Amino acid sequence: MYSILPTGLLGLTLLLADCARPPQSAPAVSPAASAPTEAPLRATAASSPQAVLPAAETLRTGAEQFERYLLLLKGKRVGVVVNQTARVGKAFLVDTLLAKGVGVKVIFGPEHGFRGEAADGATIKDGKDARSGLPALSLYGATKKPTPEMLKDIDVLVFDIQDVGARFYTFISTMHYVMEAAAEQNKEVIILDRPNPNGWYVDGPVLEPAFKTFVGMHPIPVVHGLTVGELAGMINGEKWLAGGKQCKLTVVPVAGYTHSTRYDLPERPSPNLPTPHSVALYPALCLFEGTDVSVGRGTATPFEVIGAPTQPSTRPFRFTPTPNPGSTSPPQNGKLCYGQDLRQVGDIGFTLKYLLDYYQQSTNKEKFFLSDRGFDRLMGTATVRQQIIAGKSEAEIRQGWEPGLTAYKVMRKKYLLYPDFK
Repeated sequence: MYSILPTGLLGLTLLLADCARPPQSAPAVSPAASAPTEAPLRATAASSPQAVLPAAETLRTGAEQFERYLLLLKGKRVGVVVNQTARVGKAFLVDTLLAKGVGVKVIFGPEHGFRGEAADGATIKDGKDARSGLPALSLYGATKKPTPEMLKDIDVLVFDIQDVGARFYTFISTMHYVMEAAAEQNKEVIILDRPNPNGWYVDGPVLEPAFKTFVGMHPIPVVHGLTVGELAGMINGEKWLAGGKQCKLTVVPVAGYTHSTRYDLPERPSPNLPTPHSVALYPALCLFEGTDVSVGRGTATPFEVIGAPTQPSTRPFRFTPTPNPGSTSPPQNGKLCYGQDLRQVGDIGFTLKYLLDYYQQSTNKEKFFLSDRGFDRLMGTATVRQQIIAGKSEAEIRQGWEPGLTAYKVMRKKYLLYPDFK
């Protein structure tokens, strides 16, 4: 049975299957009056309903559920915002949509490009996709936000990119700019949702406005505990787009997913996150990018090893970063790094223990933080760096961010589309 929230308010459209209960703010519709399966359900942006799906249902990503969104694309000029993770089975979503007669006109690619092969931070050039012949435009580098010229012949934008659940993972920043451009230019946005591999918890300090950058655009914690569809609803509902605008947004949720679901990504989401374990370690280890500690870029095990020349030589593991396709100029290039191999570390979630340990053991503490702003932009605050230097414990540091994190958790519940973790 479907539950339909009042229409007529600019907000979030949800395509939900077999909802077990309606959102509390919505009047229920009897089975006799229920909409057909292909009809969208509408909700105001501030009161997104939860998608409660049978626990035994096989997990299906939004992209796999053609029956829920192909009709929304019929007869429309479509732009797709995708990378190598936008697949249905082994096929690229772009190729599948074209085979189904969808009028795809342009491909937009984020950091690492459409095929996901560019190194971190590399400039992505506009060009043409060799397989489809479609123009492929970059949304990373000089142009992070689609321009009016890019969207002049587009009716709807389809976003299908796998996120990993960390605030500084830039694909959610690309999504923000896509939504913002759509709101300004009166275009539709359809999010084909995917599971969050780190969606089973929420942790870390909430970003302060002074530290808003492309690696952190929203007042959310380091580990936000949302799928991209849920985050898009939050961005719209909290009016975080420029000028407080809201875009016309449709989310196709993942069937059979809950925030307790542990999900191993079938494709690497970016060149330096090659394994499920690296994805799990990423929220904690990425903070080292603002320090002199290598996270293994330029090795075969990025985000699974850490070390630096300024660490004690008695540390149990050593490695030397060298250029490779995923990192053409890795930190500590050619230098022997002393550190740890974390490939056998269990499920740790977000932690400061490595950061505190490596600062305390550094033989050059004055240069441990590469620049105040670099580390602070990742953390979303200057306070944590100052507390680390002052010798505070992890428990003491956590006390400082707990009020903001608690308030975020309350706000987050308004935008959940799936049963939450316990």
